[in-house]
Amino acid sequence: MADYINIRGQNIEVVASDPANPTLGQIWYNSTSNTLKGEGYAAGSWATGGNMGTARESLGGAGTQTSALAFGGATTVVVGTTEEYDGATWTSSNPLNTARSQIAGAGTQTAGLAFGGYTGSITGATEEYDGNSWVNSNSLNTVRRASGGVGTQTAGLAFGGRNPPVYITATEEYDGTSWVTSPGNMNLGRQHFANFGIQTAALAAGGEVPTTGATEEWNGTSWTNSNSLNTARVGLAGAGIQTAGLAFGGATTVNTGATEEYDGTSWTNTTSLSTARVYLKSSGTQTAGLAFGGRLPPGTAASNATEEWTGAGPVTKTITAS
Repeated sequence: MADYINIRGQNIEVVASDPANPTLGQIWYNSTSNTLKGEGYAAGSWATGGNMGTARESLGGAGTQTSALAFGGATTVVVGTTEEYDGATWTSSNPLNTARSQIAGAGTQTAGLAFGGYTGSITGATEEYDGNSWVNSNSLNTVRRASGGVGTQTAGLAFGGRNPPVYITATEEYDGTSWVTSPGNMNLGRQHFANFGIQTAALAAGGEVPTTGATEEWNGTSWTNSNSLNTARVGLAGAGIQTAGLAFGGATTVNTGATEEYDGTSWTNTTSLSTARVYLKSSGTQTAGLAFGGRLPPGTAASNATEEWTGAGPVTKTITAS
């Protein structure tokens, strides 16, 4: 059998404590714990977070993994409930002025944006959140439900959605006051799809037209088709940016926890959600995402589950005999 030093060109050091910044493939013996250790690479994974106060589906979301905002949605009725997440616990805040489900969102926990949705009828209502309360703003030009929403409170983007029987392709930009319709329409009108990015670089994937895995990228002017999801589905969520995204959950013919990473060109399957669900919401990035709420299988209640995503990366492992 070949020696490790001949394979890797490194000696196995004996150290009293683990190296502060080990390199991938580095091996060492920790004399304090009497263990052989090495630096490897682990797949991304989901971990359980704090449950939401109100279980609901088809809600809006914004923010990051440790500073998230959830608003609206449906229990057995549409609600305006707003909650803030600090990385461990959800806390109730002031509700939306217009209770609704199938609502889109953008921005941060202290500067959020909510628009569109379903109140009992389709709406274009827009509201801004200041970290405490919601204030009404100018409505969307095209009323819609279950649309995409990305960007910030002063530079938001709305795209897709539905106003039955029409699947909408229209794209609108928000400047902090008003919505302006862009000449650039989506190639495929759809609702309940994963979306993430910023006003000038957004992405849409999956959704209902009926169920699709189609992916499109927005460059601030027009939409371009990209490679499809590996699992076509509806009611999924997404996080990240156009060149480093994450899509998860949704439903094929049944609920799924399937999770895929996007590198700006293609989708790669990775670790699934622990709780398979549809019409959930999200915030965060490809390496630090958050999934919350959603609908469980038919005949069960809406979900209050929260899961935190940690992306793939280096990890120190203890080496044991096989």
